[in-house]
Order: sequence, then structure tokens, then C-alpha cells
Amino acid sequence: MLETDIGIKLENPFILASGILDENGYTVKRVLESGAGAAVTKSIGSSERRGFEPPVIYSDDNYTINAIGLSNPGIEDYGNEIKIALQAGKPIIGSIFAQTPEEFASLAKKMQGYGASAIELNLSCPHVNGYGMEVGSDPELVSAVVSEVKSNVNIPVYAKLSPNTSDMIEQARAASKCDGYVLINTIKAMKIDINARMPVLSNVYGGLSGRSIKPVGIRYVYEVKKETGKNIIGVGGINTVEDVLEYIMAGASAVQIGSAISSHGVSLFTDLSKELKKYMEMNSINSIKDLVGVAIR
Repeated sequence: MLETDIGIKLENPFILASGILDENGYTVKRVLESGAGAAVTKSIGSSERRGFEPPVIYSDDNYTINAIGLSNPGIEDYGNEIKIALQAGKPIIGSIFAQTPEEFASLAKKMQGYGASAIELNLSCPHVNGYGMEVGSDPELVSAVVSEVKSNVNIPVYAKLSPNTSDMIEQARAASKCDGYVLINTIKAMKIDINARMPVLSNVYGGLSGRSIKPVGIRYVYEVKKETGKNIIGVGGINTVEDVLEYIMAGASAVQIGSAISSHGVSLFTDLSKELKKYMEMNSINSIKDLVGVAIR
């Protein structure tokens, strides 16, 4: 009943989002064994990157702001983590970031070689110069990245797009050769400590996630699904089954969960699966696909 297809088949629509409990293969494996249908790796680059100095995260009940700085061990040292995570017997989606189409393609090929079932192109990190959003803001570069990666791997490729640029539909059209979209990444934000009279993050600016961005995510899933008809993975502010259903009815075939794990724990994946199944049974709905995009007008 909860199975869904985003180019890869999932036993349920709940995916661990990139950047949450995913740098270590054992923690990814634990999340998958706790009920997630798939997991996205930490965004991995060509070489080790330390990231920004602490403090890098601020959080309260409604939102989280982070500026981790794309810290990662580098692609050559990450293969063993994927090998460990794959022991759970569920799909691993390899998230990658780079500056050029050729570098993206090289990373994608290595992720495929490590056993990743799909690739997530991080075209939207809002707080690291030269990567993420700076790449995603250039439609010609986005098109070239997607084309180059698609030419070098034979697994699905998803473009993770940014709400921080002027036109999401333009981004989606530029990435039209991808197999689906991940919507949305974090939103540019900052927080000031009024007692210290300074920003709370070392990088000053960060990316906003959590409950507060859900309406933005819903809007862009709806728009891009209506425009393109492609598979969409919704992400941003998901805590309850009502949140999940909003994303699915707006056009998402699966959803990613990140910030909510800090308050609900990894049992959230199983809890949401049970609640979604209950909703579907009560409403005589046999398949997730019967709910995808039903709100689109």
C-alpha cells in the first residue's frame, strides 16, 4: 500500500534527507532499519572539506538555521560508508556537489560504483561560495551539469533546487533532462543574539529549515509538478502525516525528513508510515500514486 516509485522503487515514501545522520554508514543503516524507505547521503565533494567553524547550527521549536559549510570526507573515503549503509537492504541516494559539469559527472560515476541507486545533485546550498546555489542560479550551467551527469551514469538523477533564486520554473526547465526534482533546499536566513549583539552563526548567514518553510516547499512542489509532470521528492518542515499528505497532494511521490528527527527521533519514520497507512485505509485509497497531485488545479 505504501510503495512508491520515483525512478527507484521504495517500500514507503519516507526518505532520510541529506545532511542528517548521514556522514557515517552505521547511522544511515540504523535510520533505514528504523523504518525509512531510503536515505540520502551527506553532500559529498571531490575532496575532504572541513566546513565552517562552530557555531554552525541554531534551532528552536519552529525552525533550524545551519551553515555547516558542506563539510565532508571526500568521495574517495566515502565508499565504505555507503557499503555499510547498504547492509540495510534499501536504496541509498548519493548527494554530490561540485563546480563544473565534469566534476559532477566524475562524482556521480563514483557514487554509482559504490552502489548508490540514484544521484541527488546539490544545486542549491545557500551558504557556500562557488557551490550549490551559485551553480543552480545559472540555467545554462544547470543544463550542462544535468546533461553531463545523465551521460555518465545509468541510474536516476534528481536535481535539488533552490527557493532562493528568482524563478523556480526556470531552474526546473534548465534541469529538464533529470529524472525528478527535490524541492526544496533551505532558505537564506540569519539569527542575531541580542545579548551578544552578534549573529549566532560563525558564517553569519545560514539556511533555514524546519516547520516554518513547509508552506514554501508545498508551493514549489505544486508549481513544478504542474509545469513538468516529473517525479518530485518533497522536503521541508515535515513533522506530521498531515504535512506528508499536503506534499503528496501537491505533487510529491516521496518526501524527505530532516530537522524533525531532532525532536521526534528516528521512530518518526515508522510512526508516519503507520499513520499514512491508516489514512489510506480509512479513505479506501490503495496506492500512493492515487494521491499524488490530486490538489493540482
